[in-house]
Amino acid sequence: MFDKLRKAFARDGVPEAPTSSTAPSTDIGALGPVSEWAATQGLTFSGRVGGASFSLKGTVGGKVWRMEVGRPSRKYVQGEELRGRAELGTNPDVAVLLMNRPLKAMLEKQAYSLYTDGLQTSLNATLPEEMRWLAVYEEVGWESAPRLFWERYSVLAADREHALAWLDSALIRQMLDWPDPAPAPTVPFMLMLLRGKCYLRMQQGAGDVPTLQHASHIFTSACESALGAFRQ
Repeated sequence: MFDKLRKAFARDGVPEAPTSSTAPSTDIGALGPVSEWAATQGLTFSGRVGGASFSLKGTVGGKVWRMEVGRPSRKYVQGEELRGRAELGTNPDVAVLLMNRPLKAMLEKQAYSLYTDGLQTSLNATLPEEMRWLAVYEEVGWESAPRLFWERYSVLAADREHALAWLDSALIRQMLDWPDPAPAPTVPFMLMLLRGKCYLRMQQGAGDVPTLQHASHIFTSACESALGAFRQ
């Protein structure tokens, strides 16, 4: 079925991950620990700005990155959503997408439902971008990564060598070593390198500082790895 979807999107570009524009209702007083941690890291912290509960801004390799927590822009995210974005200016032809397997299974099920409901004649207008990625890119793998990593995550890429170069052993280890209380393997998580930009999207509570800290470290490590491998 996804072979047919790939043909449908063969000439389409992959759209960028949008951010939510709806203002959330998080109590700003609960964000003190986040603000304090951001200050120790040299990050700029803003509360309730641009439709987010809060946002963070920093730099990596001379490039600006931003993260925010706000109301989700995807139905599969419950509660609040953490979104990261950095315009790295890396090789725009590199496309690597990582998501946890329960999320991939959910998106495949939804895509299959759309396809069998007879909507294939208008796929371009109906499929969310994550389903487009499943249709456009092949799943890849390599033996050097731990088995536990492949049990938890799926990697899709236009070129397997690009995925191998970006997802180095240190970054893979970070994605396995979440601090306690660690997010369950079923919690939606995505890490993306598309069109010279790096993105992160995951389900996250605004006050969950350990998870936020670790997610930010994963994101900045992903940016550093991309700059090291694909800087133009």
